[in-house]
Formats: sequence, structure tokens, C-alpha cells
Amino acid sequence: MYNKEIIQVAIVDDHTLFRQGIARLLAEFEEIKIVFEAANGEEMQARLAAGIMPDVVLMDIAMPVMDGFAGTKWLREQYPLVKVLALSMFEEDAPIIEMLKTGARGYVLKESKPIDLVTAIMAVYRQGYYINEQVSGKLLRAVQDNQPTGKTLINELTGNELKFLEWSCSELTYKEIADKMHLSHHTIDNYRESLFQKFGIKTRTGLVIFAIKNKLVTL
Repeated sequence: MYNKEIIQVAIVDDHTLFRQGIARLLAEFEEIKIVFEAANGEEMQARLAAGIMPDVVLMDIAMPVMDGFAGTKWLREQYPLVKVLALSMFEEDAPIIEMLKTGARGYVLKESKPIDLVTAIMAVYRQGYYINEQVSGKLLRAVQDNQPTGKTLINELTGNELKFLEWSCSELTYKEIADKMHLSHHTIDNYRESLFQKFGIKTRTGLVIFAIKNKLVTL
């Protein structure tokens, strides 16, 4: 059970109706306070320059002027204590992976229920990362601060599994990773399924979250 500490939230999305709708929905939760809305990363910069500081930024990925990738990278460099939760229209690996590598602490689909969005905001604010329902509790325990589970799992990996994990955090397809590692596609599939089983993961995005949290990739 969460206490009633108020989390300051900003919404950065170029779709006005969606942005305002999310703001109205979140306003119904007393744990959340919307401190500002912005249509892109540049507007977000102006709000921050005015001294309005959120705890969590809900960041759309595709926006004009300054998109979610650039906005998240800028936030990580200028305001590292502000946490970013990526908003995604589709559950596609490539843009979500790029957002995580840029500095986002998790992602939610835009079609998510309001209570699921609030849960994600609280998790990012309190725990540092949000792991969605597609990733099991085993990974969640592994990415918690001051827990040995992640290091224990890493120590169990072979050299090729570690290399595959690093490549999985790139924009390359599994086929392209196989070519890079000079291995068959079948072998790469075996590495993927082995890591899924060891970490309790169901998606490539889950692998990326694990790798980033355990500093297995250079951002």
C-alpha cells in the first residue's frame, strides 16, 4: 500500500486531446499532481526553465520540434533526478529500446487503464524502474537496488550470452545479430529463450531493462 505522498507529474505529448484527457484522468488520483503539460520537448524545456520541476515526466516518443528521444536525453543530462516514463502507441521493440537506452525508466502503452498508468508512475518514482506485466517477478527482484539477484544471474551467463544480450540492446534484428556473431539463427534463438528463462522475461524490452539496470550496455 502506497502512502499519500504527492508525486509531481508532467505530461509531454503533441496530441492535445490525449494530453488533456490523461491530465483529467490523473487528476482523479490524490497521489498525483499534474504540474504542467507540453506539446514537445522544447516546450518542456521552457516550463523547466521557469522553475516548474516534476518528479516524473510522461514522455511521448514521436513529437515534432523535439521528440521523446531528444527530450529524454536532455533531461538525463540536465535534470538526472527527474524520471521519465515513456508513452508508446504500439508495443514495438525498437523505439522502446531506444527510449530506455536514452534514459527512460520504463514504458506504458497509451491504451493502458488509468490505474495501470498510476501504478507505473508510482513504481518509477519510488523504485526507479517500471516493469510491466510481461516481465515476471524474478526480473523485478533482479533490478531492485541493493539486491544481489541481478549479479547472481549475470554470473551464470556464458560469454556468448552476454554478447547476445548486449546486441539485443541495439537496433539490430535477431537475424542481424546472428550475422554479427557469426552464428546460426537457431543458435541465437536458443540464446534468447535461455535468457528469457533465466531472467523470467517474455520480451526483448525486458532484456534491455535488465541490461541497462545492471550496466551491461554503454548508454
